[in-house]
Amino acid sequence: MAAQGFGVPRPRGRVDRRHFRRVLETLGLVQLDTVNVMARAHYMPFFARLGAFDRDRLDAWLWHSGDTFEYWGHAISVLPVDAYPLLRHRMAGRGGWRRLERLQAERPGYVEQIRDEVLARGPLTMAELSDGGKRLEGWWRSEARVVLEHLFDTGQIAARRRPDFTRIYAAPRSLVDADALAAAALPQAEAQTQLLERAAASLGLATTRDLADYYRLPVADSQRRLEDLARAGRLERVTVAGWPGSAWLHPAARRPRRIASRALISPFDSLIWYRPRVERLWAFHYRIEIYVPASQRRFGYYVLPFLLNEALVARVDLKADRAEGRLRVRAAWIEPDQAADRVAPALVETLRETAAWLGLDGITVEPRGDLAAYLARSLGSGAAGSA
Repeated sequence: MAAQGFGVPRPRGRVDRRHFRRVLETLGLVQLDTVNVMARAHYMPFFARLGAFDRDRLDAWLWHSGDTFEYWGHAISVLPVDAYPLLRHRMAGRGGWRRLERLQAERPGYVEQIRDEVLARGPLTMAELSDGGKRLEGWWRSEARVVLEHLFDTGQIAARRRPDFTRIYAAPRSLVDADALAAAALPQAEAQTQLLERAAASLGLATTRDLADYYRLPVADSQRRLEDLARAGRLERVTVAGWPGSAWLHPAARRPRRIASRALISPFDSLIWYRPRVERLWAFHYRIEIYVPASQRRFGYYVLPFLLNEALVARVDLKADRAEGRLRVRAAWIEPDQAADRVAPALVETLRETAAWLGLDGITVEPRGDLAAYLARSLGSGAAGSA
């Protein structure tokens, strides 16, 4: 948890780019996602570690400072710009989609047409292209999107986000720091080694699979690279009671006697990315149920674990009802062996901070889950209701 940025006092004054930079450097990358049920996915890891901040200020730093770039890290992510050379090998290995190959056969020269227009006219969105291409069914939406995703994946163009999260495409030189662009791409083996070392710094203590998952690297390759790092003295091989096989300890890992924390953890937070690790550390079985039919959901649509000190003690299904100005607790559940009357007041305090940060006027607790009534009472709103 210390390696993930918890246990550090939150800023007392205005949160600025120094704090944002510290969080991103600590985590190594922050995942992006279009889900906006409560708040954009990339805001939540910063909020969990820093408390309330100006979201526009974070976006200005992420997309306009030159300190970061967007690419495939752990899924689509925003990363510190010094990681750019470490992912060049990934750009070189992308491509080969059957849909793209079909499109190239049907429309020779179309890929080059889109690339040249972005390089000449960018930054621009897909909708601003002179030819958006034939509409397609499903996620791709149009031929132009197929091409743009290919060009982005292979590093021929770069991307950033508008305040509404729309992607803007441009020549890499327009969006990526010049020194990072000029740096030579590392061979795949060395790039993987450095990415694993960064993952180890961000996790502190981890298994091979934990570390491989962080930047989505092959497990077999990761095992070899980690053994090389151990031989070089850059990681220590250790055993952990109850963990399978050996694990890896980063030499800079801190071992605080205790962690004081209180935070809602997004499904896209690196603390809980790798679900087997979450179960191993906290005996907390967690799955995101957005894509599960409503009748089959166990806990709710957009469920966030609640971190209190050193444990995941509850989970809440949250929705920012912007039309009504309410933070809706659609369900709330206490974890086994946790005391609801102890957890509820701490969770209510966090919910109040969250509602204020999102500009919502209050909280509504719906009567679902074994923690809901405790939350409602802590809010002073009866068995279930609003405050």
